[in-house]
Amino acid sequence: MFCPVCKNTELIPVLTKQGVEVEYCPYCKGIWLDKGEIFYFSKVPAFLNIELEKALENPRPSQRRDPRRGLEMVELSLMKGELVIDYCPQTEGVWLDRGELSKLPFSKAQILNVSLDQATLSEKGKIPVSLRREKLNLPAAGLMNLGIMSAGTLILLYGMITLVLVTLIFFKLLTPFAALLTGVFFALLQFLLAPFLMDHILSLFYSMRWARLSKDIPSHLQFFLKQIIKKYNIPQPRVGIIKDGAPNAFTYGHTPYDARIVLTSGLIDLLSPQEVEAVLAHEFGHIVHWDIAVMTVANVVPITLYALYKIYIRSSVRGKDAPLRIVAGCVTYLLYVISEYVVLGLSRLREYFADKFSAENTSAAKLSSALVKIGYGLAGEKKFEDDQKQAVEAVKAMGIFDYSMARAMAVSLYCPRKMGGKVDEKWVKEAVKWDLWNPWALYYEINSTHPLIAKRLKALNDLSRALEEEPYAEFELNRPESYWDEFFVDLFFKICPGLVSILAVILFFVSPAIGTSSSVRFFNFFYLKLGLLLFSFAYLIQTFYSYDYGFFPILTIRSLLKKIKVSGVRPVPCTVKGKIIGKGVPGLIWSEDFFLQDDTGIIYLDYHQPLNIWNLFFGLFKSMKYAGKEVEVEGWYRRAPAPYIEVRTLTIQNDNSKKVLTCYAFEGRIIFSAILLIIGLILVGIEILSLSGIIY
Repeated sequence: MFCPVCKNTELIPVLTKQGVEVEYCPYCKGIWLDKGEIFYFSKVPAFLNIELEKALENPRPSQRRDPRRGLEMVELSLMKGELVIDYCPQTEGVWLDRGELSKLPFSKAQILNVSLDQATLSEKGKIPVSLRREKLNLPAAGLMNLGIMSAGTLILLYGMITLVLVTLIFFKLLTPFAALLTGVFFALLQFLLAPFLMDHILSLFYSMRWARLSKDIPSHLQFFLKQIIKKYNIPQPRVGIIKDGAPNAFTYGHTPYDARIVLTSGLIDLLSPQEVEAVLAHEFGHIVHWDIAVMTVANVVPITLYALYKIYIRSSVRGKDAPLRIVAGCVTYLLYVISEYVVLGLSRLREYFADKFSAENTSAAKLSSALVKIGYGLAGEKKFEDDQKQAVEAVKAMGIFDYSMARAMAVSLYCPRKMGGKVDEKWVKEAVKWDLWNPWALYYEINSTHPLIAKRLKALNDLSRALEEEPYAEFELNRPESYWDEFFVDLFFKICPGLVSILAVILFFVSPAIGTSSSVRFFNFFYLKLGLLLFSFAYLIQTFYSYDYGFFPILTIRSLLKKIKVSGVRPVPCTVKGKIIGKGVPGLIWSEDFFLQDDTGIIYLDYHQPLNIWNLFFGLFKSMKYAGKEVEVEGWYRRAPAPYIEVRTLTIQNDNSKKVLTCYAFEGRIIFSAILLIIGLILVGIEILSLSGIIY
């Protein structure tokens, strides 16, 4: 991208204090904002939108061209001429000249304020400062480290459960036979039944069918499968196909000798053949490394510990050894939680080695590209050589006919758009910043079976160098600020209702004895009723914090991924236009959620009503009708850790009409908290009047 003013000067990415990356010219100091990004920099985006709409009624010719596609721009005069911008009607991008915003009066500075973060510029303002790279040292060949780490983890887990069982036997809370039976029972039950149950679940509820390799699998995948099978001397795994436009793949089974690999039709249709092979190789990595069996054995420990915890908690209310049983239950539950995190860590480790297997048998860069498209939803860049080609693409996007999609019709229920070629490195850098910088990313990774996409990409870059390949993209990024302040604010609002409830319960049990035994009990219950009142108030505050009901600007998926200051409780209001390509849970017949695709990528849509039965009926009887439809989604963009949009309204464009689906999750939370608030006020009021002697 070249500066529309300096012509030959390449624009560089610079982070702003608002946590959004913009394109910046180091010579003329101008700034380029992509579609909808201008609203990130306004405290009153609704008013700014009104000003833009007014200005579009009287555009003036401009000699400048859109730096992204080379299209002609127009000049727009906003706020009675106090602000002049260059605007591209086709891409809806905005160019701001140096000093343009400084002309605004102080009273109007909040309407638009773009503040560059100087920490991201060098002394000359040209080159972003790089930090030292953190390398993940995965071996280029051999699996000795994986074996040692896995064995060590399993020894730790089974040492933990052995200690618990021995302790229970010592205190005569469990007989040796019962201890042995408990562990063996849960181990055999999970190992033997899980794959067969999964077969039936996928066939019944996910519309999966077992593929005939010669007919249902593309020829390049058939050849690739034969190569891997021959190279590693393993049986041909069964391959299942889920007819859904969302890209996904997974594997399960007992051992490499009865493994199953499941692919969605969207994976085959959206990604390039090389990217699909890289994803398939990753799944083969799990098979060859015996990950299925290892993780099954590892999961026995938390399952057994949880079962023991339930046994002792239920039986702790009777008998002389009831206190001892309560202590045993609490300790067992603590060890269960610890074992869960150990298993999650082992799972993340084995994901890295499955990536390594794929890199050695296909290409680290191709797997990186697939992860970027599946994990972040970014589509490859499309080249627009002239206005005529852009017009052709616009017609294709309307769904009149797209010859490049004809092949997909044979496999998929409907016809998604391809995700293009290589994703621009700049767009990848924008997407990974949330993973690398936002503290919420670490929180979610600790609780996940998979590492963050950004960390996997960095590990794959190291593998590329070890294999003497060109890395997919470099992530030498300078974090301009700490995002812990926003994290702690978000965390406070997230846990505030729970903290209030815990405090009320603690006060109920530890409140001092006052008066008679009946009055003590009466006073204790006052704390619980006060806790209900405070919980409802905290829940109401959390709701208003988590749902910004201001302006919903039109943005692209790529623009949303730029936002760093966003989380599961801190949303970005937005409107996105695109096409529904699949269900949120690919193939699941009652899934009420969707995947949406626009020209820049794909994103998960969370269709959520206050009552789950409402969601169930929508998923069963209505959701499939919207497959392949062009829609406009208004809602709240969140990351937790995957990017998604919580739907407020979903507008479906039919032939001659529009249908609007509305989610009432916000209203449901308001009504729920209001009911609790009223009940709490009544109960606390009665308690206060009773204690004061006004009523008896």
